[in-house]
Amino acid sequence: MTPAELSRTVLDAVCRAVDAGELDVAPPERVTLTEPGPGGCGDFATNVALRLARPAARTPLYVADILRARLLDADGVRDVVVTGPGFLNISLRAHDDLLTGLVREIRARGTEYGHGDALAGRTVVLRVPYEVRAEVVADAVARIVATQGGRAEIEHGEPVTLRPVPAPEDPAPLGPDAARWALLHPAPHDRPRITADHLVQREINPLFRVRYAHARVRALLRNADDLGFSPEPGELGFADQAGTADADERGYPVDAPGPGRPGASRPVSGAARPHPLQTPLADHPRILQTAATAHAPDRLARHLLTVADALLPLLPEVLPVGEEKPGAAHRARLALAEAAGAVLAGGLSLLGIDAPEHL
Repeated sequence: MTPAELSRTVLDAVCRAVDAGELDVAPPERVTLTEPGPGGCGDFATNVALRLARPAARTPLYVADILRARLLDADGVRDVVVTGPGFLNISLRAHDDLLTGLVREIRARGTEYGHGDALAGRTVVLRVPYEVRAEVVADAVARIVATQGGRAEIEHGEPVTLRPVPAPEDPAPLGPDAARWALLHPAPHDRPRITADHLVQREINPLFRVRYAHARVRALLRNADDLGFSPEPGELGFADQAGTADADERGYPVDAPGPGRPGASRPVSGAARPHPLQTPLADHPRILQTAATAHAPDRLARHLLTVADALLPLLPEVLPVGEEKPGAAHRARLALAEAAGAVLAGGLSLLGIDAPEHL
């Protein structure tokens, strides 16, 4: 079950509760899913019960209990736990099934994965000063707004509605890609750094990690084609590493390389955990919507870095080694890498930065 499918499942539970007379409320247009917060559990969480409580004249816990009973009957849902004032924490039946569905959805939509209609029919007016960073941020915001069905008009003059902290110097010497990253990656209230660090071709440079991850995916696709196999979503085939090593805070063995370096692609756990790419890929539509509505391309830039850092440890595990023959697991890993590469390519394009085929 993909996040979009789960969102529709939760919305269907609301509608069925309304039709049965259990809730007297108008169903929302959409249900937002997030990663469970502190004290939460499962794969996804939603605050829909809190949103519906006031118009339904019921407590959030009452609404949550009604929806929990409905969701427990839904296909693909393993468990639902109510936490805090009424958050629904949803566990799906199999992480591999969820990830496989997610990969299929991303491959079907390509670089348009995450595009939606949150701003459909709306015109967003961006009034900016004559300053290079403001112009670049406004351009990126306009691109991102378009992914949500809206249209942005960029104007100059007072009153200014978009005024990021200006660049301390001309970023042009960095070149177009590094210059845009230097201006877009920091939050608007942070002073951007216009330094040669953005040109370093090493993992200490965030832009390099994002573009390198994309270029590696493209190279793997070419190499796999040479070996005669293509991507196919499915089980990744990583053996459970439970008990083999201590784990860090992200679930990787402490003696294994972390994000950005070759090493284990699956976290250590007492039970199977989702692949580190699952959450950032599933979160991409929400990030795009938030970046569009908050006029904050920096959120997309930081999200791309999260995707790249989760992707890089997978890449050495994609192709067969030595005399090993390509199998279903290799095809599945290649499909996952391809999906992550599509997210990186789409995101870089929205920031106005090239996604290289070779690096």
